[in-house]
Amino acid sequence: METRYFVRVDEVPAYNPKNHVGTMNRRLIGPDNVGAHNLEVVLGVIQKGPGALPHAHPNLEQVCYLLEGRARVEVAGYTREIGPGDCCFFPPGEPHRFAAVSEEPVKVLVIYSPPYLENSEKTSRL
Repeated sequence: METRYFVRVDEVPAYNPKNHVGTMNRRLIGPDNVGAHNLEVVLGVIQKGPGALPHAHPNLEQVCYLLEGRARVEVAGYTREIGPGDCCFFPPGEPHRFAAVSEEPVKVLVIYSPPYLENSEKTSRL
C-alpha cells in the first residue's frame, strides 16, 4: 500500500496545538497515517509572537529542525536564536519555549519520540 509510505503535506489536516500562539501544525508521520511506532514528525508554521508557552513533556524527547525563518529557543535556562539548518533538543521533563522572531513565518520540523499525538495529559504547562 503506497500511501502508507508517502505523505503529501497539503493532504495532511492542520491543527492548532494547545498552548502555542500563532502556530499551525501538520502531523506528517505518526501511528495513524503511516503506522510509525517510535516517532512522530510534525511540520510547524509559526507566526512572529510568543509561540509555544513554557511547558515540558515528561515522557518524550523532542527535536526541532528549523527550515525557514528565525526563532528564539529556551531550554533548561539556556536561550539561543536559531536559523535555517539549526536544530535543538528538548530532553524529557525539561522546561522549554519556542518563538518565531523573524517577520516571515518560521517553518520547523518537530520530531517526537515516542509519538506525542497532542495528548494534553502528557504535557505540563509551567
